[in-house]
Amino acid sequence: MNLKEMLKLADEIVFAKTGQHLDDLQEAVLRGTLQRETYKQIAKNFDCSESSVRKVGAELWEILSAELGEEVSKSNVCSVIHRFKGYNNVSNFAQNKIAIANFNICGEATQQPDLPNSHRPNEETVNKKQPETLHHDLSEMPELGVFYSRTRELDTLTTWMVQQRCRLIALTGICGIGKTSLAVQLVQQIKDDFEYVIWRTIDASHRLEEFQHELIQFFLQSEKLDSSATNRKHLPLIKYLQKYRCLIILDDVHHLFCSGELAGKYKPEHEEYRSFLKQIEKLSHQSCFLLIGWEQPRELTQITCENSPIQTLQLMGLDVESTVQIFKDDGLREIDHYSMLIQGYQGNPFWLKSVANIIQDLGISIPDLLQNDTLFLAEDLKDVLEQQLSRLSAQENVVMSLLAKEIEPINLVNLAENSEVMLSNLFNVIQSLLRRCLIQQEGSFYFLQPVLREYIRTKL
Repeated sequence: MNLKEMLKLADEIVFAKTGQHLDDLQEAVLRGTLQRETYKQIAKNFDCSESSVRKVGAELWEILSAELGEEVSKSNVCSVIHRFKGYNNVSNFAQNKIAIANFNICGEATQQPDLPNSHRPNEETVNKKQPETLHHDLSEMPELGVFYSRTRELDTLTTWMVQQRCRLIALTGICGIGKTSLAVQLVQQIKDDFEYVIWRTIDASHRLEEFQHELIQFFLQSEKLDSSATNRKHLPLIKYLQKYRCLIILDDVHHLFCSGELAGKYKPEHEEYRSFLKQIEKLSHQSCFLLIGWEQPRELTQITCENSPIQTLQLMGLDVESTVQIFKDDGLREIDHYSMLIQGYQGNPFWLKSVANIIQDLGISIPDLLQNDTLFLAEDLKDVLEQQLSRLSAQENVVMSLLAKEIEPINLVNLAENSEVMLSNLFNVIQSLLRRCLIQQEGSFYFLQPVLREYIRTKL
């Protein structure tokens, strides 16, 4: 099959599934893939972002997988389309009727001879979908839902994972900012770049030994090994990370750390994770760990080198266009003074949806809601803030209370003068609050986001 024939066949398959032909970007992604181009090259040729190309590619492979009955990815789409050239009359896909017809071997058309009934392919067998690849264990990954554009962040994470092949990445941010949603979108776009993709959500009882055992069993099953055999020696987890290109996502990693202490201190029962993550950082392997949470291990925050194998991305608020879309999705089509909400709630998707629901339910205006420069805090928003702030140490609570009384940013000297916290300890407290993404910094000055300031003032 030549390129034109393959594109035509793919277009007919997509039309049978969706009722629509390939659009320009879909065709560009497929054409570039069949010509062995990378997503980055395709994006450059089409003059769009790499993240857009990856998203379209992931959606296209999903459509083809559903129609062709086997897992389709960037790495195997060419061979899959070649195999299914043997089935003529593609429109029959829509009717679940696939017939063996002319097929092409080494460029020569050959007629499939008549076969006795016992040798004819069973229609049910032909149409039966293959099980999903064992290489993707995303059973604990949440549903994405509505995703609001994070093009820059997606491109940054993709570069770190795919181009720079970082070993350890921390994705942090305050509650409700959209860390998990971003990670889900990222996984959907880049999973074809990894042989194994595994998502795990950490809870307070998740021991390292249990976690490693789960992953090793998954590797063993995918290799079709008998994990119960007593004469087979299981490899340590690091050996599988060296053998395969893996992406391991650990969500809610803050459950590994103590409450009432400065950020990133491991609980005694989770202390083994420290040496494990050091091993992931130091030893040579071809895999990547993505850690998601309100705070990260202390050792990760010290890395600032651009080409380091470990990186940290703190997620900030959405841009204006995306925040306006949140209001529209909540039925607020003609909304005035939306900039007041964006500024007050710092572009945080969860915070904005919380206040948008109140406006919609009560039918009130934004000026009425934000009287006297006071932010409204819905109960669900208070609950989420309490979960994160309840983890603070006593000294962190003192500093947060002081910052809540200040309208303008304040420096360390003034904080020390008004605080019982010694200056030497104050350095560590401020660093911890920065790691928790609870305070903002402008040069040598520090301040709270309006929502946090309002919440703490209410409690005081």
